[in-house]
Amino acid sequence: MRTIWKGAVSFGLVSIAVKLYSATEEKDIRFHQVHRDDGGRIRYKRTCQVCGEEVTYDDIAKGYDIGGGEMVILTDEDFADLPLTTSHAIDVLEFVPAESVDPILYNKAYFLEPDGAATKPYVLLRDALTDSERVAIVKVALRQREQLATLRVREGVLLLNTMLWPDEIRKPDFGFLDEDLKVRPPELAMASSLIDSMAGEFQPDAFTDDYRAALQEVIDAKVEGREVVQPEEVEAAPAAAVDLMAALKASVERARAARGEEAPERAGGGGEPTPISAARSAQKKAAEKKAAEKKAAPKKTAEKKAAPKKTAAKKAAPKKATEAEKKPAAKKAAPKKAARKTA
Repeated sequence: MRTIWKGAVSFGLVSIAVKLYSATEEKDIRFHQVHRDDGGRIRYKRTCQVCGEEVTYDDIAKGYDIGGGEMVILTDEDFADLPLTTSHAIDVLEFVPAESVDPILYNKAYFLEPDGAATKPYVLLRDALTDSERVAIVKVALRQREQLATLRVREGVLLLNTMLWPDEIRKPDFGFLDEDLKVRPPELAMASSLIDSMAGEFQPDAFTDDYRAALQEVIDAKVEGREVVQPEEVEAAPAAAVDLMAALKASVERARAARGEEAPERAGGGGEPTPISAARSAQKKAAEKKAAEKKAAPKKTAEKKAAPKKTAAKKAAPKKATEAEKKPAAKKAAPKKAARKTA
């Protein structure tokens, strides 16, 4: 990495010499404008609109348009008188919780490296920030401009995040903010269920710039003189749904399918049910209970009707007793037959 700035962090009465490095880099594929017929580079000349002559960099100054065609011209001497051009200090103003800084204020990020013998105070400030779980609010002059910034720790290194000033943040002024729109509780519950089904831990390495990769493939194919392989077509975005609840439900099912999860209804009640599916499950169980009660009612009536049969069986019992009484009578008559045989 190349040093782009040198200065010192002013931490109370402690001064920490540091070097500044850009912490990020753009990976966009850049192109030159060329002549289509012969590939020659296109050059733009700096010409004056008043005299029409080409102007060199040495003859270019900065002008501020005050309106009405009038221009205030500022030279290098005018900027030299400003204190920011020679200021190489990062002044710590206060320490605040990191969550109190709105992320919309962050602009660019820079690494700070201790310079020379400043390693010990550098490590001291780093460890103190880590223990306090706070970030330092600082002011710094970069590229002839005073900027607000934060100092925090990332991977053992102090990171300087320049910030936009509050008046540089635009205010959202949209008509729908004044409309009285009501969201139904079932819709909110289903939207929350969709968020839960798509929840995960953010891992930046899991995401790639597919457009840049496809563009690089086209360039490589041109260089090697081979056929360009067309990338896979991205699934078209679905049309705007008329039924919001239907769209939310379909989105939940799609998210579950993407994770290999089965819908609660198909999984036999397994998994965490959504508010809507839980309500439907309760209604289904209530209906099944009523149906079971209706089926059980005729059986009880049949049992009541079958009761007289038992009474009839009891009345039939004396008949069996009468037959039993006849058998002893037959035994008593048996000796008479034996006596006739003896005679």
